[in-house]
Order: sequence, then C-alpha cells, then structure tokens
Amino acid sequence: MQGLATDDAAWASAWRTRSVADKALLSLGLVVCALLLPPWPGAVVVTAVSLGAVTVMARTPLRPVLRALAAPAVFIALGAVSVAITVTATPDWSIGVTQDSVGRALEVSGHAVAGTSAVLLLAMTTPMIDILSGLRRLRVPQACIDVAAVMYRFLFVLLVSVHTIRQSQSSRLGYSSPRRSMQSAGLLTAAVLVKSWDRASRLEAGLAGREFGDAVSADPIDVQRSSPAFLSVTVLVLAAVVAVSLGGAR
Repeated sequence: MQGLATDDAAWASAWRTRSVADKALLSLGLVVCALLLPPWPGAVVVTAVSLGAVTVMARTPLRPVLRALAAPAVFIALGAVSVAITVTATPDWSIGVTQDSVGRALEVSGHAVAGTSAVLLLAMTTPMIDILSGLRRLRVPQACIDVAAVMYRFLFVLLVSVHTIRQSQSSRLGYSSPRRSMQSAGLLTAAVLVKSWDRASRLEAGLAGREFGDAVSADPIDVQRSSPAFLSVTVLVLAAVVAVSLGGAR
C-alpha cells in the first residue's frame, strides 16, 4: 500500500518514542507564537526553530521536509498575491499593487509559513496512530476520533486508487504526448472521484454500523511518559522565541 511521506518520516523520526504531549506542547506553542508575534522577526525565528527541531533534533532528512512544505507554499503564495493586488472603485476602476498591500502580503505569508512549519514539526515526528491515542487519553469524544481515523484511512485508499489507475494508463502509453497526458489526467481525475465516492460511502456505512461504539484500541503497548527535562527546555525555547521576536521588532 502506498504510504504518506509525512507519516513515513514520523515513523522514522528520532522523536518517535517521545511523549505526544511533549511534542504537542512545543508544536502548539510555536503555532501560538507564529500567530501572535510580529511577522518580523517573529515569523523567521519560529520557522527557523521549527525546521531546526525537525531536521537537527528529530533527525529528519531535509528533502522530505521541503517536499511537505511545497504544497502549502503554493497556497500561501496564491493567498499572498490576492492580498497584494488591490482593486479600487473610486474615482475609476483600477487594479494595482501598493507598498501597503505588499507589506500586508508579506506579513500574512510570514505568519502562514511559520504556522505551517510549527504544525509540520508535530506531523513529521508523531505518527497518526500516536495522535489518535493521545486524543483518546485526553477523553476526546470517540465519535471525533472515529471520524479522524476514517479520514486517515481514506487517504491511503485514494493513494492506492491513483497509483493503480495511473500505472494502468502509463502501460497503455497514456502519457506519451502532451495531448494524451492531458486526456489521461482528466480520465484519472474522473475515475478517482467515482472510486473515492464509492469507498467513502462504504466507510461511512461501516462507521454507522458500529454506532460510534468502542473503537479497536490503537494505543501503543508502552505509553510514552512526558519528560520533565524536555518540557523545561521547551518552555525556555518558547520564552527565547518571544524575547528575540519582541526585541527585534522594536
């Protein structure tokens, strides 16, 4: 079965055995810093700390980290362009870019990149099964955990469908020319939509058949305990991020 690169990196992470609570505190703390601190230098500091923790401390290769950031970066860039472009109706209709709009676009992009990097810190060091287990220990309603687990499973269903159909198309030279590639891409999209709709209906029926009862336990055999040393370092790091960001913004 096809795997998710982010999930594969999480299983191979050096922080795989650390407590989910420890990693969540660091990740969510950086997310709050990304939202509340000034974009300069706050966003840069949060991004550097997040990526440094993933690549240096958790020993995750840089390539999968950059690949995981690629897709969000596209949406952030599109959002920045929409913020930078201004439309005025008085006295005449005009479309342009001003210094203020560019500044706002850079601020929004900075916050977005920093927040994405902070979330990626948790995603690339904690497998989904650990996150679901942590939510269960926090007494999150079982229905919410069931829905999250089904959506997680559905991602793999989509990956398998895309891989199988595309492999079949490639065997029939479906991507041998630009015209055939465009046609095959359209057929692939349509087939995946139909298959995903059917699989989603089956998963929904299975979930409803259990009436949101007790899920099969996915808790690890050994529940990781929080490390007082790691928590202390996390608090110090977050305090340093706040201090440097506020000091540099003056």
